Amino acid sequence: MSDRITAGIAVIGGAVGVISAASLGAFFAVGGPFGAINDWAIGVFGLLTGLVALGQSRRDGTTTSPPGVMPVALALIGAAIVVLGSYLVISDTTGFLLAGLVESLGFALIGVWLIVLNGSMAGAPYWPRRLPGFGVVAGLVMAMGFIVVPAIAAGLDDASSAPPLVWIGFVAWLGIFLLYPVWCIWFGLAWQAEPGARVAHQDAGRSSG
Repeated sequence: MSDRITAGIAVIGGAVGVISAASLGAFFAVGGPFGAINDWAIGVFGLLTGLVALGQSRRDGTTTSPPGVMPVALALIGAAIVVLGSYLVISDTTGFLLAGLVESLGFALIGVWLIVLNGSMAGAPYWPRRLPGFGVVAGLVMAMGFIVVPAIAAGLDDASSAPPLVWIGFVAWLGIFLLYPVWCIWFGLAWQAEPGARVAHQDAGRSSG
C-alpha cells in the first residue's frame, strides 16, 4: 500500500468518524435510521484505522524513532475489537451499551498506538508543529476507555444499572468522536504534503549553505 493511498485512507477515516458523531447526534435528536448509520460508521472507522496503522508501520524517515511492532499490533487488535463491537449492536447480539463498551476498549488500544506514534513524530521536521501534541492528547483521552474493562467482563448491558465508572469511561468518546477524527484528517493531509515539505526543507538547507 503506497503512502498516498494510506494518507487518503486516514482522511477518509477521519471523515467517517465525523459522520459517525453527526449521525449519533441526529439519532438522539430525531431518531430514524441515524442509529444504524452510526453503528456502521464506527465499525468502518475502526477498520480504516487498522489500515492506517499498518501503512504507517511500513514507512521510514519521518519519525525520530519507529513506533515498533507492539503499538501497531495493539492498534490492529483495537481495530478488530471496534469492528466486533459494531457487529454486536448491528446484529442485535447485545444492546448498545455493551457494544459501546467493547468499542471503547478497542479505541483505547488504538489510543496507545496514537500516543506512541505521535511521540515518535515529534522530532521529525516534516510534520505540522502542533500535530504530534494534538495526537498525544487525543490518544490519552481515548485511553480512558480502559476504565470500562470490568464492565465488559461483567457483561453490563443495562444503562440504568451502570455504575459511575462506566460513564467516566465514556469520556473517551470525546476523543473518539472529536479529537481523533480531526487528527486523522490533519495527519492524512500533512502526510500527502510531506514529500513537498521535504523538498522545500532540503532547498532551504542548500540556500542557507
